[in-house]
Amino acid sequence: MKPPTLPERLVGVNLKMYFDAPSTTAYITAIARFVAPPASISTGIFILPAYPCLASASDLLDMTPQVILGAQNCHAEDSGAYTGEVSPLMLKQLGCRVVCLGHAERRRAPFNETDEVVATKAEAVVRNGMIPLVCIGEKSRSGIMSEGVGIAVRECSPQVMSVLRAVPGDAPIIFAYEPVWAIGAQEPASADHVLAVVKSLKQLIGTVEERADVRILYGGSAKPGTWGTLKEGVDGLFLGRFAHDVGNFERVVREVEES
Repeated sequence: MKPPTLPERLVGVNLKMYFDAPSTTAYITAIARFVAPPASISTGIFILPAYPCLASASDLLDMTPQVILGAQNCHAEDSGAYTGEVSPLMLKQLGCRVVCLGHAERRRAPFNETDEVVATKAEAVVRNGMIPLVCIGEKSRSGIMSEGVGIAVRECSPQVMSVLRAVPGDAPIIFAYEPVWAIGAQEPASADHVLAVVKSLKQLIGTVEERADVRILYGGSAKPGTWGTLKEGVDGLFLGRFAHDVGNFERVVREVEES
């Protein structure tokens, strides 16, 4: 199976469990209308609805390939006695092209997912012809710039390397760098901090032989204006609740398009 390809820039949104079925339909319909002709948008756009809405979302986006449908998580096995879990094979069959893994909300209690668990799921996603979107980020924070960057790289490196070791070298991967302390905060992490951390992580990824298509996005209270401060170092943005307003999401996409 030929690996899927990634756009140079990406902007995505995680709907988490904030939307019900009707509001999910309305949101996705609005995004599809936003990218429809005569709009010419080169930025890759992805949306992660809740599981029960994936089938209807896939139908809504059937004529809008510019918008990538994704899932918020999956199990590591394609089938079996795993009550309540979701098969990556079924996600592929429903039209998903991306699967989010290792979100900070999954790495902490009550789920307590380890780097090993996330890496195993990433392998399952790739095995089924989809792209893993792996969230990484440090829990610790320091008021001293150089110290904070060192902490971040130290905590994120095992999260990155476990995934790189688990999937084939020609498989595209998206990493979403989200400092845990910045998620849901009033302001994103400082541009200097993000750029320094992402630069170090890209250097780390560059040491792995035969590693192909990798993008690193920034998440963690990203909003309009964030892209302008980070565009020289990151490959896009992974948005949360701020982008649950369609207008805000469109503003961020336009910022990325126009830069």
